[in-house]
Amino acid sequence: MQDIVPFDWQRMLLGDAPPLFLLEILFRVVVIWLWTAALLRWIGGRSISQLSIVEFLLVIALGSAVGDALFYPEVPLLHAMLVILAIVCLDKAVDIAIRRWSRAKTLIDGNPVQVVAEGRILHDRIGARQMGALELMEMLRMKGVENLGTVRAAWLEPSGGLSVFPADPPRPGLPIVPPVEVAALPPPGSDGACCTCCGRVQPRPAPACPDCGGSGWTAPVTVPG
Repeated sequence: MQDIVPFDWQRMLLGDAPPLFLLEILFRVVVIWLWTAALLRWIGGRSISQLSIVEFLLVIALGSAVGDALFYPEVPLLHAMLVILAIVCLDKAVDIAIRRWSRAKTLIDGNPVQVVAEGRILHDRIGARQMGALELMEMLRMKGVENLGTVRAAWLEPSGGLSVFPADPPRPGLPIVPPVEVAALPPPGSDGACCTCCGRVQPRPAPACPDCGGSGWTAPVTVPG
């Protein structure tokens, strides 16, 4: 094995390939880019905007197939184009199956999960989706929610988005603005106690919340309707 010479500019910039190979790289980039762009246009918008787990894996495979063909001289263009075509066709087949058969959509994308009900975070549901209460509160704040009491229901969609439905009228609940992890919340008072972990409201605090097992309590806040 040949010894590596540090800071060998010939090796670092050009490698062992002749300078004319730079033009071949440009040609490969144009061919693969046009081929991939045409196939992605054929796929349509859904696969780009909403990636399921299977489609995410396909994107990784597509990236590998596209990248290898750009600058590896031992990778023929037709081989790379065939791999890209196969990956895109598989993605298209998944898309068709999802649109035609509900079982396929459930198997590939999963089902929506309700994560908030009547101002309370459902810890068993978010636990099944590998999500914590603070992460869910962040998503709610990004939807403009300031208090859990203003939320009638929230659903975590298969795409990863959050659908929020307001309560009418709002009920007393846990304020999440400013975030509970950076702001000191007042202790519970005569108006009741609100769990700082799930938002459960009850007449008085308890050693552990019956819903989530949390031990932190604050005063519930009512947002004007």
